[in-house]
Amino acid sequence: MLQNIREHSQGWIAKVIIGVIILLMALTGFEAIIRASSHQGAVALVNGEEIRQTDLNQAVEMQRRSLAQRLGPNFDPALLDESRLRDAALKALTERQLLLQDAKTNKFAFSEAALDQLILQTPEFQIDGKFDAQRFDQTIAQMGYSRLQFREMLKQEMLMGQLRAGIAGTGFVTDAELNAFAALERQTRDFATHVVKADASKVTLTNDELQSYYDDHRSELMTPDQVVIDYIELKKGAFADKAQIKAEDLQALYQSETANLSEQRNAAHILIEVNDKVNDEQAKAKVDEIKARLDKGEDFAALAKKFSQDPGSANKGGELGYAGRGVYDPAFEDALYGLDKGDVSAPVRSAFGWHLIKLLGVQEAKAPSLESMKPRLEAELKAREADRLFVEAIRTLESSAFEASDLSQPAQEQGLKVQTSKPFGREGSDEGITANRQVIQTAFSPEVLEDGANSNAIQLDDETAVILRVKEHRKPAQQSFDDVKDNIRNTLTKQKVADMARKQGEALIADLKAGKADTIKGWKVVEAATRNQEGVEPLVLQQVFRMNKPGDNSTPTYAGVNLADGTYTVIRLTGVSVPQGTFTDEEKAMYRRFLSSRSGQEDFAAYRRALESNAEIKNL
Repeated sequence: MLQNIREHSQGWIAKVIIGVIILLMALTGFEAIIRASSHQGAVALVNGEEIRQTDLNQAVEMQRRSLAQRLGPNFDPALLDESRLRDAALKALTERQLLLQDAKTNKFAFSEAALDQLILQTPEFQIDGKFDAQRFDQTIAQMGYSRLQFREMLKQEMLMGQLRAGIAGTGFVTDAELNAFAALERQTRDFATHVVKADASKVTLTNDELQSYYDDHRSELMTPDQVVIDYIELKKGAFADKAQIKAEDLQALYQSETANLSEQRNAAHILIEVNDKVNDEQAKAKVDEIKARLDKGEDFAALAKKFSQDPGSANKGGELGYAGRGVYDPAFEDALYGLDKGDVSAPVRSAFGWHLIKLLGVQEAKAPSLESMKPRLEAELKAREADRLFVEAIRTLESSAFEASDLSQPAQEQGLKVQTSKPFGREGSDEGITANRQVIQTAFSPEVLEDGANSNAIQLDDETAVILRVKEHRKPAQQSFDDVKDNIRNTLTKQKVADMARKQGEALIADLKAGKADTIKGWKVVEAATRNQEGVEPLVLQQVFRMNKPGDNSTPTYAGVNLADGTYTVIRLTGVSVPQGTFTDEEKAMYRRFLSSRSGQEDFAAYRRALESNAEIKNL
């Protein structure tokens, strides 16, 4: 197509295009054309800033994944209302944009240096406690970010976090609110329950009822949305034998490791602290006095035991033990490394006070030989080279797959085999590659599912990367009545059993309220139940604490609740108590933290609503 345009660019087609552009410019001006083109691919404008379709697609997929994880493996995402998912995702992106704009308006900032430190100190980016650039790249690649994209995302999160903390952190609670909440929280209730269970054998269903349910729920009775994928898998282990070590690299690593070795010095000291009771001049005078006694020949260890205010070393004659550079206060270290064995320093001022330092001994650094370290260094270099080759192969494979119409050519170039998965839905499967959330997300992404593109490389773990494409898309289809008839029967039976149990339970409650106390014989009694009472069905406990207190004449109150298993629980509330006495400082602090946090969250939610009401938001 591009070639056709080039060939005809000097002919009548070019003239028509130029004519249309001139007409548009005359009618709307340059600005309108530029503005129209600049918003291409945008789905909304928030105070003039774009939310793009690609961001919305990603947010929708994240919403879908979150729901699938919360609702479990039996949930079929194909039943989700896509328009509602889209609306929820767009609302979340709009709120995010508003918060970022407000953070910038109010000059919240997070420096590049602070961002660097945050990344360097993140454990997920470290190996043996040290930041590793390759691990960083691999980790963020698994998240779908480049370095610049990740830094920008992290910076935005920190800005919003500052704004959120600045508002939510101002929440507070009065003593009256605290006491009222504590009274409710510590309240206990005495109640009894009786379970009503209907007989499923008494449920009858006609074919007309089954057919009616099928007709009313056709949109829910669909086959799941499934795909079959082709994929190629790249393993880091395949590059272990290809990794070659250069002699100069081995020597350089050896020099790097042994260069950090330094001599160890055994020091003893006498410390006179500078504190609220002893000022600098007084401490210095005391150290000068001790130094004079040392100069006259008195024993350093004896004086340290008598005068040193360092409790960790005084009883050992001031001895600190062997240590290398970087351990002590800089002034202390400079003095120590200026001594010969047996020498005592002049008075030295550190952050703790005044010292006299004696050098007891020196251990020279003894670097291990290259031969003794060679196996470990070679293994480390091979691992690094295998990592490099692995990353390089991923990039090459990704580039080849981007240009290919299927996976056969990229696989052949790397000596890999194209594999095919079993059908799976948006919830994935229980094992293998299709249990990986990134694989599921990628397989159902618009670019791969709808456009038929090969995916980018997906890093499953430190050892494995895959590229996939959709081989077959099995779209949701209407299930026949015969296919789902048994499932419908089970569903309706459960509903009718639950309804029968509820009606029986409500009839019992009506009798109890009418004064027929002997209507129920078998009650299960629970006394002094708390809001977190163990051994009680959560729905029952929730209902218990919603019920009105018994009357002044101790007349019980009654209620009931349907449970998931189809039974109905009748509840009799007989007493409500609040423990007497004040609560502990620890309890008070816990309640105050909770209430303040809740108040702060409510304030932040109100702040978000205010931003939205004052914003200019336009959906495109």
